[in-house]
Parts: sequence; C-alpha cells; structure tokens
Amino acid sequence: MKQLPTVTTEQLSAQRTVIARIAARNLLLGEQLAYVDTYGCQQNEADSEHLRAMLSGMGYVLTEDETAANVIVINTCAVREHAEQRVLGNVGHLVHSAKAGRRIVLCGCMAQKPDTREVILRSYRQVDLMFGPHELWRFPELLERSLNAPDGTKIIEARDIDGEQVEGLPALRSKGERAWLSIMYGCNNFCSYCIVPYVRGRERSRSKAAITAEYESLAAEGYSEVMLLGQNVNSYPEFPGLLRTLAAIDRRVKLSFRTSHPKDAGTELFRAMADSPNVDTLLHLPVQAGNDRVLSAMNRKYTSAEYIAKIRQAREIVPGIRFSTDIIVGFPGETDAEFEDTLRLVEAVRYEKLFTFIYSPRKGTPAAELPDNASRAEKQIRFDKLIALQKSIAATL
Repeated sequence: MKQLPTVTTEQLSAQRTVIARIAARNLLLGEQLAYVDTYGCQQNEADSEHLRAMLSGMGYVLTEDETAANVIVINTCAVREHAEQRVLGNVGHLVHSAKAGRRIVLCGCMAQKPDTREVILRSYRQVDLMFGPHELWRFPELLERSLNAPDGTKIIEARDIDGEQVEGLPALRSKGERAWLSIMYGCNNFCSYCIVPYVRGRERSRSKAAITAEYESLAAEGYSEVMLLGQNVNSYPEFPGLLRTLAAIDRRVKLSFRTSHPKDAGTELFRAMADSPNVDTLLHLPVQAGNDRVLSAMNRKYTSAEYIAKIRQAREIVPGIRFSTDIIVGFPGETDAEFEDTLRLVEAVRYEKLFTFIYSPRKGTPAAELPDNASRAEKQIRFDKLIALQKSIAATL
C-alpha cells in the first residue's frame, strides 16, 4: 500500500486554535446552532461524527432543525445518481429559508467531483462553502474563512490528491449501542462503475496502535457493538490479525466490519471470525453480478465460481455464518441471459440480505463510456425479478 503524506500534529494543532477562535466568537454572538445532514454510506456517517465534534468545539449547539441553524453542513454521497439528486433537491429548498449570516456547507464526495461543483456554482447560489473528503481535517479553517467573508462569497477546496494520513480527529458519536470506527480510507480497486477511488483517493490505513486505542475507549464507554469501516475494510494489512486483537479486548462487545471485497476474503479471515465468538457472523461480501463477462467488464477481479468457492469455504470454517451482498442490475451491455446467471448465483448462495440497485452511470468512470443495450423498463423487469427471488429466499431462512 502506498505511503501517503501525513497530516502533522502541528497542522492539527493549528485547526484546534481556529476552533477556539470560533468558539470565542460564538460566545459573544449568543447561541449559535448547527445542523449536519448526512447522505450515503457508514463512512459518511463516521465523517459526520468528526464534523459534529468540531462544530461542538466551536461552540455550536447541534440541532435537527435546519431552518433554525446558523450553519448547515450537508455531507454528500456520489455513488449513485439518486443520492446526488436528493442532495440537490434539499439544497434547492434551502434558498427559501434564508437567514442573515447563515452559512451553507456542502462537503463529501459530491464536492470532489468537478462536474458537480460546476452545477452547484451555476445553479445553487445559496451554497457558501464546498470541500471534498481530503479537506475534512481542515473544516475549522475553511468555515472561519467563510464566516469572515462577505455574504455571497463562495469558497471551494477540493485538492486533487491521493489522500493523506490523518490521526487524532475528534468524534462526537450518538449515544446508543453501536459505534463506527474507521480503520482505513480510499480504494485501489477501480471497479469500472465506481466513482469512489476518484473522490476518496487511494487506500491508506490507520495505525494498528491508534485503532486499538480508540477501540478500547469505545469498549470502556459502554458501546455494545463496534463496526470497523473502510471502503474495502478487509484490504487493511493483516486484517485477520487486527480482528483477533480487537475481538480479544472485550468479549462482551460485538465486532462487525463493512465493506469487504471478495478478493481479500479468504482462509485467514474466516478462521479469525471462527476463533472470535464476538465477531458478527453476518459477512457483507458484495458480488455485484453473477456472470463472468459482466464481472470482467466491472473489473471485479474474480469469477462467479471463485466467489461461490469462497462462500463454501466460509461456511465450512465459520459456524452459522450468513451473507449479505450488493448487486448492480443492468450494467452496460448486460443481456437477459447474463442476468439469469445473477439469479442463479443468488439462488445458490441464499443471502440473508440483498442490496440491489439499477446501474447508475458516474461521469469519469470507464463504465460510463460503455454502450448500453437495455432500456430502463427492461432493467426494471430484471430488478423486480431479483427482488421477488430474494423475498422467496428470505421467507425460508
């Protein structure tokens, strides 16, 4: 895994100084409210925990009423078009609830895409600050620049970099049973349909010592489940060993992880799961399609037979293991006959949970340039068949 630049303690200390300045400013202004709206995956949820912690340190009172907020932060997802349209619709509504001095911040994956930034600049004048995932640790300085700028000033920060190693960001987690714990960021797989490597950067892993210390803290705080997060969580170096180490810290804490790539799931991972009784036996292992030509076009780096072999091996090693998966319906060029292979694979594996989506082209990815031979109506028919099959399987489990 490529070693990427590290954000220094001095750089993070400078951000804490900015947090203190904004807190002093807010103390003079009186109660200031902040609202964080999150779209997308668990990694975005974890990022929002960092945003809330920084806002709280700045003296903002967190609210669920966006119309009352002095600062609105919208943490976005760019994996599918539907998620982007939901964000844009929400941002559009905010123009009708103007508030003097209010700042609207759009961050996350959508802000890293040049074409989306252009749409925001052209059509959503109410957005004051945009920044991509690589700038998360710089949120305090970026917000301060926006607060000090005249109303109507737009600030955009989205460096085109592979990413940086960052440790020590505060997190404000919701009270409850489950906590998220990010162990790595970015992706090196470049599946042909996926925008994630282009907006999240290359794979970079947190240190085992930092992960272990944070896990120990979460266990001490009384969380009954901790979910390890990464774009491809099991590509963390020596992930089975990390899993064993964390599971042994407190056997009362249920340990789970998302999301796994089949190419990195194998004997050692399955043995680590089997040897650790508090590791969740629900393994999310996205297959995406059941036809080998389609899998190759997706750049998934395995065949359907290899995937099925991993499922069988996991069942032999891990007592009571269950599976969930992601499936894309209507990938460009997929035929009805090829889709039938996906149905056969689903029937063979018999997933407990299935997350399925009709293909959504992402500008800038190789798949977006492929010819598409199926209409939206034809894809919907396939989608409905898949849902019906999964319902019949779920009824028997």
